Amino acid sequence: MDLSDLIDRNAAFTPDKPAIRFNGEVLTYGALADRIHRTARLLKSRFGIGRGDRVAILSLNRPDYLVLLYACARLGAMLVPVNWRLAVPEHLYILEHASAKLLVVEEAFAGVLDTMPDAVPDCRVIGLDFTPAGGVRLEDALSGIEGDGRNPHIDTTCPLLIVYTSGTTGRPKGAVLRQDALVWNAIHSTHLHNLTSDDHVLTTLPMFHVGGLNIQSTPALQVGATLTVHDRFDAAAAVRAIATDRPTLTVVVPATMAAILEEAAKTGADITSLRAVGAGSTIVPQPLIEAFQEKGIKVLQVYGSTETAPICIYTRIGGVDAVMRKGTVGLPGLACEARVVDEAGREVAPGVAGEIIVRGPTVLYEYWGDEAATSDVLRNGWFHTGDIGTRDADGYFYVHDRKKNMIISGGENV
Repeated sequence: MDLSDLIDRNAAFTPDKPAIRFNGEVLTYGALADRIHRTARLLKSRFGIGRGDRVAILSLNRPDYLVLLYACARLGAMLVPVNWRLAVPEHLYILEHASAKLLVVEEAFAGVLDTMPDAVPDCRVIGLDFTPAGGVRLEDALSGIEGDGRNPHIDTTCPLLIVYTSGTTGRPKGAVLRQDALVWNAIHSTHLHNLTSDDHVLTTLPMFHVGGLNIQSTPALQVGATLTVHDRFDAAAAVRAIATDRPTLTVVVPATMAAILEEAAKTGADITSLRAVGAGSTIVPQPLIEAFQEKGIKVLQVYGSTETAPICIYTRIGGVDAVMRKGTVGLPGLACEARVVDEAGREVAPGVAGEIIVRGPTVLYEYWGDEAATSDVLRNGWFHTGDIGTRDADGYFYVHDRKKNMIISGGENV
């Protein structure tokens, strides 16, 4: 089996159930599975995408972001999400560094195509909402596509994602995540959210990051829930969707938490259909947590990074009330081990600050093309996060600082 088989299984059980809602349109599980199959056939038959090939996407959130992810899983290829907030030279660096064989791009970001022939001359192009010069429009290319949509010897041990992380120094590094990292990450998500097929998830954070892609979005599809996707975060649109469509879960960062509260207060909108929000990217200020809690909406802390898919430490619905432990990011997840260690790698006593290290099946396989960086963070199977924190006597973790500090803007490292 590969990761796309999970979508097929859900389509077999509930073919007519809404899988993805976007801009007033609904893609059922049956239609989603069919589009994944047709996209995989297109990638293989027309573009020669095989096991290990890299397919980049430069786009705002849209259903085809997820379609491409599962199509790549079906073929044993790797999806390379490109951060649309970066400048064209940075886009080109990622495409060149990943040796992308294909770029799937939205017209709004087509400026990168002008200089691609020099930087990545062998990279072909598919337009999501336009026909690029020398390329094809996705919808046109899918029409009547035939052929085999699988490659041999594909299973969940195959690498699936190369997600470039800004880190704290130097050029971005491409964290390689295997398909099974997403399987285990979804198990963590299911555990922390009590996620079921009855849930309705609202995704507004960008899917070029593992937060928007993997904290709730891919887990929702893998358990058969319904996912509403917004192309980007807009406070008015998000609050309107919560008030009218009544989603039960969403992922937030402090900036979007504050914006949602402000918009709801201004408009009088009811956001209490949310039974919980997953909060990540940085330490969440206590007043924001309390403001959501006062509305009966649990704030679930999610600690992790691009390199951990990202869920590894968290608080959860149904667990000991972590609100009583102000500042905690929770306990290690079901498939995660975590320690706090000193400079020599020795575990420190509760309450003593050190570096948080984690181990488990969601941890990156490697940094793409960077053996030295991989060796630096992966030591004896443990991923060294670079975060300074403590663990209390009951095993709860607290994050205090970075070994190398950074600026966080809109939930992103700068």
